[in-house]
Amino acid sequence: MIRNVMPRTRLRQAAKSAPAPDRIYNFHQTRRGMDMTGIYRRLGRLFDPSSGRAVILPLDHGVGEGMLPGLEAISVLLGMLDGRNVQGVVLNKGPARVHGADLPLSVNVIVQLSGGTKHALPPYGRTVVCSVGEALRLGADAVSLQINVGNDLEERMLADFGAMADEAHLAGLPVFAIIAPRGGHIVNEMDPSLISHCIRLGAELGADLIGVPYSGDPVSFAEAVDASATPVLVTGGPGRGDFPRFLSAMDEALRCGAAGLCVGRNIFQNPDPGEALELLVNMVHGMRAGDDPLSADAETEPASGALPEAETGVIPQE
Repeated sequence: MIRNVMPRTRLRQAAKSAPAPDRIYNFHQTRRGMDMTGIYRRLGRLFDPSSGRAVILPLDHGVGEGMLPGLEAISVLLGMLDGRNVQGVVLNKGPARVHGADLPLSVNVIVQLSGGTKHALPPYGRTVVCSVGEALRLGADAVSLQINVGNDLEERMLADFGAMADEAHLAGLPVFAIIAPRGGHIVNEMDPSLISHCIRLGAELGADLIGVPYSGDPVSFAEAVDASATPVLVTGGPGRGDFPRFLSAMDEALRCGAAGLCVGRNIFQNPDPGEALELLVNMVHGMRAGDDPLSADAETEPASGALPEAETGVIPQE
């Protein structure tokens, strides 16, 4: 179980180390000296022009998990996107083929190229199951690949990522790398140093967008995000019963400089997915990236005092 109770001064330092306002990922304004390539334009559509942030709804869990509760009717979940400020949805090629034409044009389709089931030995392995050409035929605005590090299949997943990322870039498609520490060599999947390494790994390998879990340590997370020239989204992880506490953790990650959220199970496994999605969207787009993350009431608390556990927003790891 990870707990993160730190003095207010450390939390303030972590938040202030987040990307400065001039690093807001606003792709809707032409940057001097930068060609408006296909990758740049498509990547820009994944970010809201007002908030500079992104909300991505991943619905690609069926390959790995099978009949996952809450994911039985993908068409119903996709219907929630109409009228909501969601920038993209991650789909496997089957659902993308069936439902892609019905999606609002404002919602970008991110086709998942990786796959692997929980029944495999080992269950954390991922391999390429869709080509970039097929993703283009399905109308993909971007492609996604999963990389699990710290296991005996890491080498293959990194090689697959390198090959598919090069192919996607040749086709003008941005690459969303979802990276997590998972496998036989990992003791604690939420180890802050491992999460920071995942962020750095995605940036070093040339991903256009990085998705990682939030470690719960705002200091190290903010430093890793600040050091990355690639936008970082926070993945939601397993569904949690305490949704307000989950939102608090996601809010803390945003205050540390994350460019948005990629949340699936905590939405579609919620008793009211539509309301959960609405709350998430309002939270992400309600505060512009680069804004002062600490509210005025923070100054009223003693600088040397520790945050109560309920205020940390960190969800105990199971």
